[in-house]
Amino acid sequence: MVSNEKVEKEKVLNVEVEDERANEVKGTRPESAPAGDVAERIAQRTLASRGPDYSTEVRRLLEAGREVMARCGTSSRPRVADIVSAAGLSNDAFYRHFASKDDLVGAILDDGAERLQSYLAHQMGKEATAAERVRRWVEGVMAQADDEEIARTTLAVLWNGGSLGSSDSTSRRSAAAPLASLLIEPFDELGSTDAGLDAGLVAHAVVGRMSDCLWAGARPSPAEVEHLVHFALAAVRGGQG
Repeated sequence: MVSNEKVEKEKVLNVEVEDERANEVKGTRPESAPAGDVAERIAQRTLASRGPDYSTEVRRLLEAGREVMARCGTSSRPRVADIVSAAGLSNDAFYRHFASKDDLVGAILDDGAERLQSYLAHQMGKEATAAERVRRWVEGVMAQADDEEIARTTLAVLWNGGSLGSSDSTSRRSAAAPLASLLIEPFDELGSTDAGLDAGLVAHAVVGRMSDCLWAGARPSPAEVEHLVHFALAAVRGGQG
Protein backbone atom coordinates (compact mmCIF):
# COMPACT_ATOMS: atom_id res chain seq x y z
CA MET A 1 0.00 0.00 0.00
CA VAL A 2 1.41 3.39 -1.00
CA SER A 3 1.54 5.96 1.76
CA ASN A 4 -0.07 9.38 1.33
CA GLU A 5 3.36 11.02 1.79
CA LYS A 6 4.83 9.07 -1.15
CA VAL A 7 1.87 9.94 -3.37
CA GLU A 8 2.26 13.62 -2.55
CA LYS A 9 6.00 13.50 -3.40
CA GLU A 10 5.28 11.88 -6.76
CA LYS A 11 2.69 14.55 -7.53
CA VAL A 12 5.20 17.29 -6.76
CA LEU A 13 7.84 15.67 -8.98
CA ASN A 14 5.35 15.28 -11.81
CA VAL A 15 4.35 18.93 -11.55
CA GLU A 16 8.01 20.04 -11.64
CA VAL A 17 8.68 17.90 -14.74
CA GLU A 18 5.59 19.25 -16.49
CA ASP A 19 6.57 22.84 -15.66
CA GLU A 20 10.06 22.30 -17.05
CA ARG A 21 8.66 20.79 -20.26
CA ALA A 22 6.23 23.67 -20.62
CA ASN A 23 9.07 26.13 -20.31
CA GLU A 24 11.02 24.28 -23.00
CA VAL A 25 8.03 24.35 -25.35
CA LYS A 26 7.43 28.04 -24.76
CA GLY A 27 11.10 28.85 -25.23
CA THR A 28 11.40 30.25 -21.71
CA ARG A 29 14.03 29.61 -19.09
CA PRO A 30 13.06 27.56 -16.01
CA GLU A 31 13.02 29.75 -12.94
CA SER A 32 15.95 27.78 -11.53
CA ALA A 33 18.22 28.96 -14.43
CA PRO A 34 19.66 32.39 -13.54
CA ALA A 35 19.99 35.24 -16.01
CA GLY A 36 23.32 35.05 -17.84
CA ASP A 37 23.62 31.30 -17.47
CA VAL A 38 26.51 29.20 -18.79
CA ALA A 39 25.12 28.98 -22.33
CA GLU A 40 24.70 32.74 -22.61
CA ARG A 41 28.11 33.47 -21.10
CA ILE A 42 29.82 31.14 -23.56
CA ALA A 43 27.89 32.66 -26.48
CA GLN A 44 28.88 36.20 -25.44
CA ARG A 45 32.50 35.12 -24.96
CA THR A 46 32.55 33.63 -28.45
CA LEU A 47 31.15 36.82 -29.98
CA ALA A 48 33.67 38.94 -28.07
CA SER A 49 36.58 36.80 -29.25
CA ARG A 50 35.41 37.04 -32.86
CA GLY A 51 35.06 40.84 -32.70
CA PRO A 52 38.51 41.65 -34.15
CA ASP A 53 38.03 39.04 -36.89
CA TYR A 54 34.67 40.49 -37.86
CA SER A 55 36.12 44.00 -37.95
CA THR A 56 38.82 42.78 -40.33
CA GLU A 57 36.21 41.11 -42.52
CA VAL A 58 34.18 44.30 -42.76
CA ARG A 59 37.25 46.36 -43.62
CA ARG A 60 38.23 43.88 -46.35
CA LEU A 61 34.72 44.05 -47.82
CA LEU A 62 34.71 47.86 -47.77
CA GLU A 63 38.09 48.05 -49.49
CA ALA A 64 37.18 45.36 -52.02
CA GLY A 65 33.88 47.07 -52.78
CA ARG A 66 35.65 50.36 -53.38
CA GLU A 67 38.26 48.75 -55.62
CA VAL A 68 35.74 46.79 -57.71
CA MET A 69 33.53 49.86 -58.13
CA ALA A 70 36.52 51.93 -59.27
CA ARG A 71 37.37 49.21 -61.79
CA CYS A 72 33.81 49.05 -63.13
CA GLY A 73 33.51 52.84 -63.23
CA THR A 74 30.11 54.16 -64.26
CA SER A 75 29.48 51.56 -66.94
CA SER A 76 28.40 48.61 -64.79
CA ARG A 77 27.53 47.81 -61.20
CA PRO A 78 29.60 45.11 -59.48
CA ARG A 79 27.98 41.93 -58.20
CA VAL A 80 28.29 40.63 -54.67
CA ALA A 81 30.24 37.71 -56.12
CA ASP A 82 32.81 40.13 -57.59
CA ILE A 83 33.25 41.90 -54.26
CA VAL A 84 33.64 38.79 -52.09
CA SER A 85 36.08 37.35 -54.62
CA ALA A 86 38.21 40.50 -54.47
CA ALA A 87 38.05 40.42 -50.67
CA GLY A 88 39.01 36.74 -50.55
CA LEU A 89 35.92 35.99 -48.49
CA SER A 90 32.71 33.99 -48.87
CA ASN A 91 29.09 34.95 -49.46
CA ASP A 92 28.41 33.88 -45.88
CA ALA A 93 30.95 36.44 -44.66
CA PHE A 94 29.33 39.15 -46.78
CA TYR A 95 25.79 38.53 -45.55
CA ARG A 96 27.01 38.20 -41.99
CA HIS A 97 27.64 41.96 -42.05
CA PHE A 98 25.49 43.38 -44.87
CA ALA A 99 21.88 42.72 -45.75
CA SER A 100 22.42 43.58 -49.42
CA LYS A 101 24.83 45.16 -51.87
CA ASP A 102 23.09 48.51 -51.34
CA ASP A 103 23.83 48.13 -47.64
CA LEU A 104 27.53 47.78 -48.48
CA VAL A 105 27.44 50.76 -50.84
CA GLY A 106 25.89 52.87 -48.10
CA ALA A 107 28.64 51.78 -45.69
CA ILE A 108 31.30 52.68 -48.27
CA LEU A 109 29.76 56.15 -48.67
CA ASP A 110 29.74 56.63 -44.89
CA ASP A 111 33.30 55.35 -44.61
CA GLY A 112 34.49 57.71 -47.34
CA ALA A 113 32.79 60.68 -45.67
CA GLU A 114 34.40 59.82 -42.33
CA ARG A 115 37.83 59.48 -43.95
CA LEU A 116 37.51 62.83 -45.69
CA GLN A 117 36.25 64.44 -42.49
CA SER A 118 39.27 63.10 -40.60
CA TYR A 119 41.65 64.31 -43.34
CA LEU A 120 40.12 67.79 -43.39
CA ALA A 121 40.24 68.06 -39.59
CA HIS A 122 43.93 67.14 -39.69
CA GLN A 123 44.68 69.73 -42.37
CA MET A 124 42.70 72.44 -40.60
CA GLY A 125 44.53 71.68 -37.36
CA LYS A 126 47.75 72.91 -38.94
CA GLU A 127 46.48 76.49 -39.15
CA ALA A 128 46.29 79.09 -36.39
CA THR A 129 43.65 81.43 -37.82
CA ALA A 130 40.01 80.75 -38.61
CA ALA A 131 40.33 82.08 -42.16
CA GLU A 132 43.21 79.75 -42.97
CA ARG A 133 41.32 76.79 -41.53
CA VAL A 134 38.44 77.59 -43.87
CA ARG A 135 40.93 77.76 -46.76
CA ARG A 136 42.32 74.35 -45.85
CA TRP A 137 38.79 72.95 -45.75
CA VAL A 138 37.90 74.23 -49.23
CA GLU A 139 41.20 73.08 -50.72
CA GLY A 140 40.83 69.63 -49.14
CA VAL A 141 37.32 69.12 -50.48
CA MET A 142 38.22 70.23 -54.00
CA ALA A 143 41.32 68.01 -53.96
CA GLN A 144 38.96 65.04 -54.26
CA ALA A 145 38.35 66.07 -57.87
CA ASP A 146 41.96 67.06 -58.56
CA ASP A 147 43.66 63.69 -58.01
CA GLU A 148 42.82 61.38 -60.93
CA GLU A 149 42.72 58.13 -58.95
CA ILE A 150 40.73 59.59 -56.05
CA ALA A 151 38.34 61.26 -58.49
CA ARG A 152 37.72 58.03 -60.39
CA THR A 153 37.04 56.03 -57.23
CA THR A 154 34.85 58.74 -55.68
CA LEU A 155 32.77 59.10 -58.84
CA ALA A 156 32.26 55.33 -59.10
CA VAL A 157 31.09 55.09 -55.48
CA LEU A 158 28.75 58.06 -55.91
CA TRP A 159 27.33 56.50 -59.09
CA ASN A 160 26.68 53.19 -57.34
CA GLY A 161 25.09 55.01 -54.45
CA GLY A 162 22.87 57.11 -56.69
CA SER A 163 19.79 54.93 -56.14
CA LEU A 164 20.11 54.82 -52.36
CA GLY A 165 17.25 56.54 -50.62
CA SER A 166 15.26 57.01 -53.83
CA SER A 167 12.22 55.44 -52.19
CA ASP A 168 12.98 56.27 -48.56
CA SER A 169 14.05 59.81 -47.76
CA THR A 170 15.21 58.78 -44.29
CA SER A 171 18.04 56.73 -45.80
CA ARG A 172 19.46 59.56 -47.90
CA ARG A 173 23.10 60.28 -47.24
CA SER A 174 24.73 63.67 -47.60
CA ALA A 175 28.50 64.06 -47.66
CA ALA A 176 28.08 67.77 -46.98
CA ALA A 177 26.45 67.39 -43.54
CA PRO A 178 29.36 65.79 -41.63
CA LEU A 179 31.89 68.01 -43.44
CA ALA A 180 29.92 71.14 -42.59
CA SER A 181 30.41 70.47 -38.88
CA LEU A 182 34.11 71.29 -39.30
CA LEU A 183 33.29 74.82 -40.45
CA ILE A 184 31.08 75.80 -37.52
CA GLU A 185 33.90 76.72 -35.14
CA PRO A 186 35.95 78.84 -37.58
CA PHE A 187 32.79 80.52 -38.87
CA ASP A 188 31.81 81.36 -35.32
CA GLU A 189 35.27 82.87 -34.75
CA LEU A 190 34.86 84.91 -37.92
CA GLY A 191 31.71 86.49 -36.56
CA SER A 192 28.92 84.49 -38.22
CA THR A 193 25.52 85.20 -36.70
CA ASP A 194 24.42 81.64 -37.50
CA ALA A 195 27.55 79.50 -37.89
CA GLY A 196 25.59 76.25 -38.29
CA LEU A 197 23.47 77.55 -41.15
CA ASP A 198 26.39 79.28 -42.88
CA ALA A 199 28.52 76.14 -42.56
CA GLY A 200 25.77 74.01 -44.09
CA LEU A 201 25.22 76.38 -47.01
CA VAL A 202 28.93 76.68 -47.81
CA ALA A 203 29.44 72.91 -47.47
CA HIS A 204 26.60 72.16 -49.89
CA ALA A 205 27.95 74.71 -52.37
CA VAL A 206 31.57 73.49 -52.29
CA VAL A 207 30.76 69.77 -52.14
CA GLY A 208 28.26 70.32 -54.95
CA ARG A 209 30.90 72.02 -57.08
CA MET A 210 33.35 69.20 -56.37
CA SER A 211 30.68 66.70 -57.47
CA ASP A 212 30.11 68.71 -60.67
CA CYS A 213 33.82 68.46 -61.45
CA LEU A 214 33.77 64.71 -60.88
CA TRP A 215 30.84 64.14 -63.24
CA ALA A 216 32.35 66.43 -65.87
CA GLY A 217 35.76 64.76 -65.59
CA ALA A 218 37.27 68.21 -65.07
CA ARG A 219 39.96 69.14 -62.58
CA PRO A 220 39.29 72.35 -60.63
CA SER A 221 41.70 75.15 -61.52
CA PRO A 222 43.66 77.06 -58.82
CA ALA A 223 41.61 80.15 -59.73
CA GLU A 224 38.36 78.26 -59.13
CA VAL A 225 39.54 76.95 -55.76
CA GLU A 226 40.62 80.46 -54.76
CA HIS A 227 37.20 81.79 -55.79
CA LEU A 228 35.51 79.19 -53.61
CA VAL A 229 37.71 80.17 -50.65
CA HIS A 230 36.65 83.82 -51.04
CA PHE A 231 33.02 82.72 -51.43
CA ALA A 232 33.19 80.76 -48.17
CA LEU A 233 34.76 83.64 -46.27
CA ALA A 234 32.32 86.15 -47.76
CA ALA A 235 29.46 84.08 -46.39
CA VAL A 236 30.44 85.15 -42.88
CA ARG A 237 32.06 88.51 -43.61
CA GLY A 238 29.14 90.16 -45.32
CA GLY A 239 30.76 90.08 -48.74
CA GLN A 240 34.12 91.34 -47.51
CA GLY A 241 35.91 88.01 -48.27
